[in-house]
Amino acid sequence: MKINLCLVPAALHRESQNVRAPKFKPHRLLVMSALLLKDKVIFLTGGSTGIGLDCAKAYAAEGAKVVIAARGKKAVAKAGTQLGANHLCLVCDVSRDAEVKSAIHKALARYGKLDAVHNNAGIATPSKPVHETTDTEWEMLFNTNLKSVLHTTRHAFAALVASKGCILTPSSIVGVIGQEIHAAYTATKGGMNTLTKSMALDYAKQGVRVNAVCPAGTWTPMLRKWCAEQPDPSSVERYLDEIHPLGYCPEGLAIADACVFLISDKARFITGHIMHISGGAELGYRRSR
Repeated sequence: MKINLCLVPAALHRESQNVRAPKFKPHRLLVMSALLLKDKVIFLTGGSTGIGLDCAKAYAAEGAKVVIAARGKKAVAKAGTQLGANHLCLVCDVSRDAEVKSAIHKALARYGKLDAVHNNAGIATPSKPVHETTDTEWEMLFNTNLKSVLHTTRHAFAALVASKGCILTPSSIVGVIGQEIHAAYTATKGGMNTLTKSMALDYAKQGVRVNAVCPAGTWTPMLRKWCAEQPDPSSVERYLDEIHPLGYCPEGLAIADACVFLISDKARFITGHIMHISGGAELGYRRSR
């Protein structure tokens, strides 16, 4: 059985399903604590669906103003309705420099500052060996997954220096360990890891932190749809649970919680870090018994 593990659009909750994930019960003092992202302005690419939307909601819940920049008009409009009028949702193709420049200028015009850029946007196709990958497919992957970071950094950099802000990039465990029949995609994620570290070194002198998150499997609308289409969906679900030593495939909120931390001042002395949010999947692709 071949299953792609990648950073793909995020979580629908599994309350109605037989979930192995332990329920998170925040301590009463944690609930009463100050908002981690109060008054921060976060520019979030690809934030209209999936893990990106989970991050947008988590940021907003922690007091941030969120600017979503994503391609799909309907999804952007729906995200805007869910987040509310205090936030800004823009149609933007992050592979196009002019559109990113315009979106960042609109964000600055509305809020007057930027505290963080979260480069969540990314695509995972095609799933094929390198020799079968077309120039168009290769360029689309690299323009969306990697070149988009050039665009956002270029146009947000001055604002991030002014706020002593941070940049968060989207990697994947397959960018660390590789993956069969997915070479072009894993190349973008491996590149993201070294790009993150190099940017962290370049921008430390300005006080701008740069970090990355590396999920493994994550339950998303896309993954659920694919799973339901398989001949034996229950066996696929079991497989996705058991490739993680912690014993379950997480929802997108598990990724969002880590992103909140990395953007918050709690992570003020963390930069150049590639954070694995993988349930230990890279340690052996099996559940610990």
